[in-house]
Formats: sequence, structure tokens, C-alpha cells
Amino acid sequence: MDARSGTIGFEPRREDAASTAGLGAEFFSVDRNRVRLLRDGREAYPAMLEAIGRARREVLLEMYWIQGDRAGAMFRDALTERAEHGVDVRVTYDALGSIGVPATMWQPLLAAGGQVYEYGPLSPLRQRFFKRLNFRDHRKLLVVDGDCAFTGGLNIGDPWLPAEQQGSNWRDDAIELTGPVAGDFRALFYETWRRSGRPIPSDVGRLVRPSSNRVVLLTNRRRHRRSLRHAYLSAIRRAQRRIDITNPYFLPGPIFLTALRRAQARGAEVRILLPGQNDVWVVSMAMGSLIGRLLESKVRVFAYQGRVLHAKTAVFDEAMAMVGTYNLDARSRRYNRECNVAVYDRDVARAARASFERDLTESTELSLDGWKQRSLAHRFFAWFAYPMRQFL
Repeated sequence: MDARSGTIGFEPRREDAASTAGLGAEFFSVDRNRVRLLRDGREAYPAMLEAIGRARREVLLEMYWIQGDRAGAMFRDALTERAEHGVDVRVTYDALGSIGVPATMWQPLLAAGGQVYEYGPLSPLRQRFFKRLNFRDHRKLLVVDGDCAFTGGLNIGDPWLPAEQQGSNWRDDAIELTGPVAGDFRALFYETWRRSGRPIPSDVGRLVRPSSNRVVLLTNRRRHRRSLRHAYLSAIRRAQRRIDITNPYFLPGPIFLTALRRAQARGAEVRILLPGQNDVWVVSMAMGSLIGRLLESKVRVFAYQGRVLHAKTAVFDEAMAMVGTYNLDARSRRYNRECNVAVYDRDVARAARASFERDLTESTELSLDGWKQRSLAHRFFAWFAYPMRQFL
């Protein structure tokens, strides 16, 4: 989609106005940062486009999946408009995640002086192509002027547009942050941008230690103080009352599963929300084997109905909420570039849990008896898919 598309109205439907208030509209002050939870593209896209529109110095966009559709053109045009006004605009997207995007997609932005970097080009002639193919940039982040940042599960494409605006309205979550933590996101973006071989601003530092003890940008780099896996496991092991996890590709390893079962055994209620319909069929089959183990341990498992669930969030007691790009599977743990934000704040945790509870009203709780009554075909495909979980 090459022509300028203009903006798309995102006014909530009248019946949704009350339900969206209080979930995505409120900012919370945490240390020197302000934090806002955004529910679905209906709230996240307008906030992101507004931030881009007020940029005065720099816009950085790192995205796994950008489609050459209505939503993609909308963001491309917003970035182009800023570049035409002298703002430094840099975009990096994953070649595999954004496969199929037309070559002409970025021409208006490039003509305006913006820069675009394709991460992990799909060229069989490149050295170690098949090994490189595994390592993808799965992050979704936007940084504006170094003091405003977004991350979450949302990519840029029509599936995240509200259904009445010709999207399929996937269920997803994002988080907006202003303050010093946005500088951490800026440093993270330039860690990827360095691979392009292009010069970077002289004021960009390395991502070494968190700028805040209560709003922490996490990555999946191993043996790192910002380790995503360590943060998850530590929060599970500390939780005393409740653990709520939403994840569309729930294929954790044995250490993670053991931590969840032990949390349930010591009296913390563990609730896992999974997609009722998954956009990757084989992942759904592989998850079937894990669901039985969780149900046998009294962990409560719910299947979200209606829309495609793509959110990656977690809430631990009323102590911490986590939002980001990290799937609880081997690919996110071993290969993908990921990022989450952990917010250690009671009010933010309560707001995140309110959103989780809302999702449960649109979900079906799974039972152990029902799981045991699966068809032979379902059992076979689950048995076949589960050993493949390391490659999904």
C-alpha cells in the first residue's frame, strides 16, 4: 500500500467507552516515570501515533511484523511526515516477520530522509544463512525523543485494527512509559541498529543497569542482570497469593513448569490464560500436553474465546506487572531478541489484574475431566507436536 492513507479514526464505540476508561486511560507515577497500560490496538495505536506526531528530534521504531496494509501505511505516513519536518526517523523490522511487505513500502519515508534497516535478510547466499534464519528480532518498541516509549505484543498490521475498521481485532496489550526508562529503550534500539553498520548518535549509552528499581526494562540476554527468564522465575517463586499469566505460545521448559506447580502447592493461586484459537496450529497442539500437567497440579487454565489472543502479560500478587514481547517458549528463550517491562507498583498491578479479570469473562475454564476426554485424534497430534516444542 503506497498511497498516503491519512489517519483512521479510533474513537471507541459508545458501548465500549465505559469499559476502556480506567484500563488504558490512566497514567501511574512510578519513581520518576509515568506508566500507562493500553488494551488492544484501539488504545495502543492512537497513543503511538499521537507520540509520533509530537516528535521534535527523533523517532525510533523496532518491529517484528509490519504489514504493507492499511495500518502499515498509516504508521509509515506518520513517520514520513515527521521526517519531512527534520525529525530523525529510524526503523528496523525483521525480514522474516515482515515477509511479503512490498519493496515500495518504505519509499516515501526514505525519500523524506528517514532510515530503514531490514534485520536478518532472507538471502540463501549469505554466509551461515540457515543458522542465521533462527535468530529473529521479535521486539516491538517505539521510542520518541528519548523520553516516551512503548512496547507490548502488538505488531503493526490490520489484525490489530478494531473490527469495525476492517481489522480482525486481535486481543493484545501494550504499555506506554515516559521518563528515564525511555532512555533504556533508546539504548536497546541502538543495540540492534548498530548491526546496520550506520553511525549512531554520540549520546547513546550501553544498556548496563536499570535506570529505575521499580520500572525495569528486561531482555532475554543470558546471564544478564536484566534477564527476562530470571525475572519471571524470581517473581513466581516469591508470589504468595496469586499469579496470573497470559501468553499465546505457552511452551515453557521443566524449570518454569516446576516453579508454577510449586507456587500452586504452597497456596498461591495460579491462573493461566491461553488462546482458545491459536494462529499457529501446531503450537496449540503442543500446548495440549502441558495443559494436562498444569490441571493435575490444580493450576487453573482458561481458554480465551472469540478473538485471537496475542497478549504477553503477567501479574504477581499486587506487587508486579509485566508486559512485553516475550513468549514462554524455546524460541523466545534461545533465539529471538525480546523485551518486557516489569513494573513494581501496586496500582499498576491492580490495573493489569483488572484487565486480566475482564479477559476471564470472555474465556472458558478448562477442566481435568474434559482434558482427559479429548478425542484420539487430538491426543495423537498433541503427542506428535510436543517433542517439536523446542523448534516452534
